[in-house]
Amino acid sequence: MPPFTVLHVCMGNICRSPMAERLLALAVLRRVERLAGEGGPAGGAPGGTEPADLAETLVHSHSAGTGGWHAGEEMNPPAARQVQRRGGDVTGFLARKLRSDQIDAADLVLTATADQQEYVLALRPDAADRTFVLGEFGRLLAALDPAALPPAEPTPEEVYARGVALVAAAAAARQGESPLPGDDLDDPWGRGDQCFTRVADEIETTVQPLAAVLLP
Repeated sequence: MPPFTVLHVCMGNICRSPMAERLLALAVLRRVERLAGEGGPAGGAPGGTEPADLAETLVHSHSAGTGGWHAGEEMNPPAARQVQRRGGDVTGFLARKLRSDQIDAADLVLTATADQQEYVLALRPDAADRTFVLGEFGRLLAALDPAALPPAEPTPEEVYARGVALVAAAAAARQGESPLPGDDLDDPWGRGDQCFTRVADEIETTVQPLAAVLLP
């Protein structure tokens, strides 16, 4: 049930998946702020709800790593810089190891690589239709027709229904094919800001269109 929950997975949960977590949250927040600025439902939320609070009721974006080496650590500094430079918030982030119950509760699982997708499915084979490599999901999303999805309204119930239908449509469009090599995100850990910038750009090419489909 709402909110529509997206789980991002990488290896150590300090670089790629935290950037994806916070950049999706940022993309959703900007959609909500735009609605508020246009005098839409976000602006007239009961009790004067702040856009950030409303955004969290619509889409819950969180992350975990296949390994627990960095559990309890903050985001890797160059990853945090990418989020902050783009207007996102890194407050309160702490790395954690992936658990099966997190997969069970997710409506969409986005992994940094195909290897991590396999790790997720080894834990929960029944999550296959909800689990994609991030770049793979971006490719499939670009080919889908948003008009075929349930109505787009900025309420938790409508966003949830639209998101679940979107994931089902992407799984159907995949037709059992494997991800492409280019769908993987490079691991930027220990590399320079230029690599982190490129990886963050690649993340945005999927999470921004995802937010736009959920909240057009």
